[in-house]
Amino acid sequence: MRFPKTLLSAGVAGVMLGAFALNAMTAEAAVTPAAVVTALPAAKSGKAAPGGGSAKTLVLYDTTGDYGWMGEVYATQTANLSSHFGSWTAAPVGSYKAGDLNAYTAVVYVGSTYDEPVPDAFLADVAATTKPVTWLYDNIWQLTANPAFAAGHGFTSGGFDYADVAEVTYKSQKLTRDTRNKSGIMNLSITDATKVKTLASAVRPDGSTFPWAITSGNFTYVAEIPFAYVTHDDRYLAFADLLFDSLGADVKEQHRGLVRIEDVGPDSDPDELRAVADYLSAEKVPFTVAVYTRYRDPKGVNNGGKAQDYTLLSKPKVVSALKYMQSKGGTLLMHGYTHQYGNLANPYDGVSANDFEFYAAHVDENDSVIYDGPVPGDSAAWATSRMVAAGLIFTAAGLGTPSIFELPHYAGSAVDYQAVNTLFGKRYDRGLYFPGVLTGAKPDYKRQFGQFFPYAVRDVYGSVVVPENIGNIEPDSFNNHPARLPSDLIASARRNLVVRDGVASFFYHPYLGTDYLKQVVTGVKAQGYTFVTATSMIAGK
Repeated sequence: MRFPKTLLSAGVAGVMLGAFALNAMTAEAAVTPAAVVTALPAAKSGKAAPGGGSAKTLVLYDTTGDYGWMGEVYATQTANLSSHFGSWTAAPVGSYKAGDLNAYTAVVYVGSTYDEPVPDAFLADVAATTKPVTWLYDNIWQLTANPAFAAGHGFTSGGFDYADVAEVTYKSQKLTRDTRNKSGIMNLSITDATKVKTLASAVRPDGSTFPWAITSGNFTYVAEIPFAYVTHDDRYLAFADLLFDSLGADVKEQHRGLVRIEDVGPDSDPDELRAVADYLSAEKVPFTVAVYTRYRDPKGVNNGGKAQDYTLLSKPKVVSALKYMQSKGGTLLMHGYTHQYGNLANPYDGVSANDFEFYAAHVDENDSVIYDGPVPGDSAAWATSRMVAAGLIFTAAGLGTPSIFELPHYAGSAVDYQAVNTLFGKRYDRGLYFPGVLTGAKPDYKRQFGQFFPYAVRDVYGSVVVPENIGNIEPDSFNNHPARLPSDLIASARRNLVVRDGVASFFYHPYLGTDYLKQVVTGVKAQGYTFVTATSMIAGK
């Protein structure tokens, strides 16, 4: 049984390492040109995703109080999204000095700490600037205390609304909101409705509404943190699209589909692989195949108690099927080496494709998967050695050198992500991030968080990320996650239409046959999506 993602000869070696070196050389570094970076203390900067445009975004975040670390978490997510539009610099708002925003084309302030001491210089510059400003959630009262700003923009701070809002409407779509989020939504006081445009509305249980996001002149306000309790169909999508207005130039609206065939290894059924390739080829749907090259079952779970350990090189029929998939429009990516870790249950049974490879996890008494932190022995050298070992097998099997990596179960340490960036510079997944990445501190592995993207980004690790954002088919519930069927993926694709340059990207396990696959592909196409290659996303087309 396979488990789905939780919210991842010397001459040959020389050729393989050379290929990886070429990938590393062509991968762009995560540092912006010097002209973009200001003297803001504790600032970190990043480059645009391919095709990302010329925006230079300043992301400011809160740091004080018991939950000051959350400011960095939310700034990381904001910076990741901002890369779709151009370069970015992130820094604590407390480090802001008068005129700092002059070096940027736009600013996003993430107000996550109630009554964070926002510098007067920043408040004054925001009130005076004509550049786009996006303000999230808290401390808006410090800005609207300026009578000139309040009068000029037609609103002042209101009060927090603590209704169990489960829906946010945006562009006529009903986006979801998790009612476990009890932090409240700011309900502004609109003093001049002619100056304020409501962009998205929060819907209370009784059906009444109030603004969730508004714009007034160059100023956009989002009434809560859009990164808390995010799901596939979340109001997070509205925020991801609103950034086009403040960070993006004119963009052609387009909606692209992506499909990735998941967890393919030496133990895969060649007939299943060929059947998937035949269907997708007939539908003129390009696809990516996530391949791990070594199968391990150290406890003999699937073999009567006798351990198994073999690579693609001992399974010529699987190799032939992979070459067939390539001939039918498939692109292979590297999905780890063994897709499991040592002889341990991590967290299930130690079998390839079931377990994590680059991160430690366990299943608790409530049947939830708990992330524990880096695996024992984790280091850049260790992670690199596994990627190189996998690459050697790809090459020896005649399958070519993959240029894209996907962490098994979407999980690895910050060191592992940096190793991936060095060797590949390109991933196709959802990212796992940690406090400390922006500040340069030691990563806090007790507070990891994930993020999916509705468009291509270059994340804080420096890698270009091909998005996967609507999930996968799971006929049965697992680890407190409900079943997810074709209708669910299609509904997510429909909601993602609110993102004007967004994708509907899913992954699929070939052991499910092709019936579910046909339903999803047909349904996504019916929503107006055109399927494209992962490499076209990387190229910024």
